[in-house]
Amino acid sequence: MTTRTGFPTPLPKISVTFFPDDVSMLSIGAPLQARPPPPMARLPKISATSSSDSNPPSPAADASSSSAGKIRRLVLTNEGRTKLNPTPDRDFYDFPRFVTHVDDGFISALTDLYRERLKAGSEVLDLMSSWVSHLPPEVTYKWVIGHGLNAQELARNPRLDYFFVKDLNREQELQFASCSFDAVVCAVSVQYLQWPEKVFSEVFRILKPGGVFIVSFSNRLFYEKAISAWRDGSDYSRIQLVVQYFQSVDGFTQPEIIKKLPKQFDNSLLGGIMSSIGASSGTDPFYAVIAYRNFKPVYEEVQ
Repeated sequence: MTTRTGFPTPLPKISVTFFPDDVSMLSIGAPLQARPPPPMARLPKISATSSSDSNPPSPAADASSSSAGKIRRLVLTNEGRTKLNPTPDRDFYDFPRFVTHVDDGFISALTDLYRERLKAGSEVLDLMSSWVSHLPPEVTYKWVIGHGLNAQELARNPRLDYFFVKDLNREQELQFASCSFDAVVCAVSVQYLQWPEKVFSEVFRILKPGGVFIVSFSNRLFYEKAISAWRDGSDYSRIQLVVQYFQSVDGFTQPEIIKKLPKQFDNSLLGGIMSSIGASSGTDPFYAVIAYRNFKPVYEEVQ
């Protein structure tokens, strides 16, 4: 993997190391020798699809060759995976966007949720991340690894110890050893996944038993890059879609749904479209779907 140069503003020192299969991981702020990188693994070859493929291969066909949780069924039809803009996602996100895509109320709700569900000292993967992770600033984690499509955005994220760039719509394989993470989070990005079943299967594989996967979203989106099944749905149907993504993989606990809605909220399709393009004056609704690998751990509160 190569990264682009010519950052617009001074960035922290970045060290680069290379792992099997030419996967590169970047460390921010300190040399790699100061902290060992998370375990990587040479994984079996899996089917992959480009954002522009008209008939992408089914991830269920090769699920048995991976150590990830078995994919029970496919949630989306081929039509439901399509995008209005079929160009590769790496091209669409080539230019950095140093903005937040949701309002302060949503961000506050998400940070509170992370504060509640992610223990200090955890090993965290921020999937489909950007220049902010919305993790509680007062909590220290063992490490936070970021994934995304723009290296400049990820390099600006102060919470990331390492990051890597990968298009999950071209290849869903995650180059980490099984049972590597206590938590995986994905904020306001699940709507762009064309093969969510395989991505959720990979997340299951890299989570430790009892590890949590938190998927959060609102009604905002890049309309031309969201999949058809998401783009054409209501907020309710989108929640159910993420629930089905979890349920398509053996081993996740029953998904838990969290909703925080503004007092006056238009849940219609038109209202969602207006909000997604910034034409709504209301606050952003907050949705999260949460599940654990195998079981939900119970922690005793320290008095």
